[in-house]
Amino acid sequence: MELLKKYRVPVFFLVGFVIYTILVRTIDVKTIGPQGSWVGFSGVNGLFSRLIGYHPVLYTITEFLGIIALLPVVLFGVVGLLQLIQRKSLLAVDKDILVLGGIYIGVLLCYILFNKVVINYRPVILDEGLEASYPSSHTMLAVCVLSTAYKEFQWRLKRSSFKNTLLKTCRVLMVLIVLGRLFSGVHWLTDIIGGLILSGFFVTLFKALTMDCKWSRKK
Repeated sequence: MELLKKYRVPVFFLVGFVIYTILVRTIDVKTIGPQGSWVGFSGVNGLFSRLIGYHPVLYTITEFLGIIALLPVVLFGVVGLLQLIQRKSLLAVDKDILVLGGIYIGVLLCYILFNKVVINYRPVILDEGLEASYPSSHTMLAVCVLSTAYKEFQWRLKRSSFKNTLLKTCRVLMVLIVLGRLFSGVHWLTDIIGGLILSGFFVTLFKALTMDCKWSRKK
């Protein structure tokens, strides 16, 4: 019972994502995509896509911001590697760093999975023909990496102007990437929503798994 209580929120997000994905794949599916590709919730997605249009400059900006958002992955990867070298045991590495690595791997596996199991394709053709676009990988990257980095910076850094700047940067960058991806026109509306729901699973799972870490008890 205690275990169920601890993980009820990530389970809620995971179940919600599965149900939502099935709905996207089966409700109001029509060939409104490029080259006659099928799209679920075609009425809503088609209307949103026509209203937004395609903005290549905004798309390019979000690509660049996405690269910046990967910096915490490198940072905490180095922290974990240094701890492994110094402590000579994987189990001696801080639990939150190990959990963080698992979250990153989970996000990567989801990216690979949904490139193989295509739910729908982008509303526009970029450079490589039809591309899988559900869920939005940039949305997952921004929310999962930057939200968990935000928590790590909160826990590990002492109160300072530098810490406050890092926390604000995480929040602003996350919002810019998600909104930029939404309004660039390279995703259907349902892609962004799917990315947010799946991100909710990973972020709440990280919080649940690190609840008993010493860092999480710091103010």
